[in-house]
Amino acid sequence: MFKTSFPILLLLSLCLIWSCSSPEESQQSTEIEPSPEPSGPVIMAYYVPERDYQPEKIPVEKLTHIIFSFTKVIDGEMKFQDEESTGPKLAALVQQKERHPDLKVMIACGGWGADGFSDMALTVESRARFIASAKDFIQKYQLDGMDMDWEYPGISGAGTMARPEDKDNFTALMKGLREMLDSLDTPQTLTFASAGWKRYFDFVDMDEVMKYADYTNVMTYDQVSGNSIYTGHHTPLGGVKSEEIQGTPFHAHLDSIYQSGRSQDPHPRSAEKIVDFLLARGVKPNQIVIGSAFYGRVWGGVPADNNGLYQLSGRMHIGWMAYHQIREKYEQDSNFERFWDEKAKAPFMYNAQEGLFVSYDDTVSVALKTKYTMDKGLGGIMFWELGNDTKEEGSLLDAIYKAANSN
Repeated sequence: MFKTSFPILLLLSLCLIWSCSSPEESQQSTEIEPSPEPSGPVIMAYYVPERDYQPEKIPVEKLTHIIFSFTKVIDGEMKFQDEESTGPKLAALVQQKERHPDLKVMIACGGWGADGFSDMALTVESRARFIASAKDFIQKYQLDGMDMDWEYPGISGAGTMARPEDKDNFTALMKGLREMLDSLDTPQTLTFASAGWKRYFDFVDMDEVMKYADYTNVMTYDQVSGNSIYTGHHTPLGGVKSEEIQGTPFHAHLDSIYQSGRSQDPHPRSAEKIVDFLLARGVKPNQIVIGSAFYGRVWGGVPADNNGLYQLSGRMHIGWMAYHQIREKYEQDSNFERFWDEKAKAPFMYNAQEGLFVSYDDTVSVALKTKYTMDKGLGGIMFWELGNDTKEEGSLLDAIYKAANSN
C-alpha cells in the first residue's frame, strides 16, 4: 500500500483451537466457504480520516467496502496508536451504514513500515493473542471484516522484522483469523494487501492462504517507487515488454537488475502482468482485487526525450501528490501536457519548461481498470486512498462507479 502508496469465513471454539492445535495442525488446509460475493465488481476504498473529517460527506453509496486505516500490532495485539482520538472517527464511519446499509466497513492492520507482524505470528500463543484482540476490536466497533497489511512476510519492508518462518506463520494467522471471523454473528470479510511484483509471492503460500481470504488486494501501484531515479509508470494497467522500451535509460536499468538477479522480471511491472501471474498460479479470478492510485509520483530534472517517460531524472523522485492536488495544480497548468501511453494504458504528464514528470491515475485510467476487472472476471478494484480524491464533480471514484455500473 502506498504508505504513509498499497482490500474470509469452521464454527470451532477459539478455546479449542488455541489449546489443542500444534503449529503444524494450525496450517493444515481446510477450505472454508467465502462470504457471499457482490453482484458486480467490489469497489474498496482504503481510507485515512481527513483533517477536516466529515464522515457524513463520504460518498459511501458508491462503495461496496471501506477499509479504515490503520491499526497497528502493539504489544502483540491489534490496536489504534491513539484510540481516544481515532476510535470515535471509526465509530462515526460505521454510522454511515445508515445511508448505505450494504456497505461493509472494515479495519486495516499494518501499513508500510508497520512492524510487529513477524513476532506476533511466530507462535500459536502469539497468534491467539492477536486474534483475540482482533475479535474484541471488531465486536467493539461492529465491523464487517478486516484487512491484513503485513509488508511483508519474509521480506523486510522499511526495516521491519522478517523471518523465513513468516511464510507458514502467515498461513496459520490467516486460518486463525478466518475461523475467528466465522464465529461471529454477522458475515465477515477477510482480505490482505499483497505486492504487485512476483518476488512477494515466493514468501506467501497462495494455495493455502486463499482458502481463508475472500480477496487479495494487489497493490498495483508504486510499480516505480519513490526510490527510483528513473521515471516510469507507477500504476499502469497494461503490460509493456522490455523490447518495447529498448534504448531508454529505464530499459538499461531494468536489464541491469534482471541480469544481476535482483529482479525476477526483465519487463516493467503492471496490473495485467501480475494478474496473469496469479491466475497461472491457480488463484481464482474472483478473489483478485487490483489497485488504483489516488495519488501521483513526481520527478524533477527530467529531460524532454520521450516527453520525460523512461528517463533518468536529474534528481531523485521529489514526492507524491494527492489526485486532488494534481487536478488543482497540474491539470490546470498550461505548462503541463497530458499524454496517454497505449501500451501501458496509463496517463502521464510532462512540464518541459520545469523538467517535471508526473505518473498518476486519472478518470480515464481508473475507468479502464474497472472495466478490465469486469472483462477478466476479477473480484474488483480497490484504491489508496479515498481522502486523496477530489471533492469536485467527475472524481476518480465517480469514474470507477460509473464504469462498474455501465452494463
